[in-house]
Amino acid sequence: MPGAHLITPWLGFAHHGIYVGEGRVVHYGALVYDIIRKPVEEVTLQAFSGGRPVFVVQHEEVPFEVPAIIQRARSRLGEHRYKLLSNNCEHFVEWCLHDEARSFQVDRALNFPRYMGERIQSALGHFALRLLGLRKHLPRARLRKP
Repeated sequence: MPGAHLITPWLGFAHHGIYVGEGRVVHYGALVYDIIRKPVEEVTLQAFSGGRPVFVVQHEEVPFEVPAIIQRARSRLGEHRYKLLSNNCEHFVEWCLHDEARSFQVDRALNFPRYMGERIQSALGHFALRLLGLRKHLPRARLRKP
């Protein structure tokens, strides 16, 4: 369906593009973690997927009609400003659909160290309490998981 948000798995992440109809996709051509930089380009669906499966992302609400989404995607053809953390293929697609350049994959990746740090800190705290023999003296309610 023209104007659809497409994704295809790529090296542990999802590569994003806008389906513009007639078997064509507009996407940021930069792949392989910012090593190979290519501009925004219109390619065949097969070239976009590279033989991998393609999925359609369903959006509950999109402020633009299909012709506007396609026009927005094509308005950036040739743009050569790919940046992994601030202007990648997901930023591009989200801008086409919602007028907001954002990447949920980048957000998750940047939050992962904090998430892991909190888990490690909690585990070390529980280990230290057990090691010091203090855990049995804590009120039982504080020991339960939420």
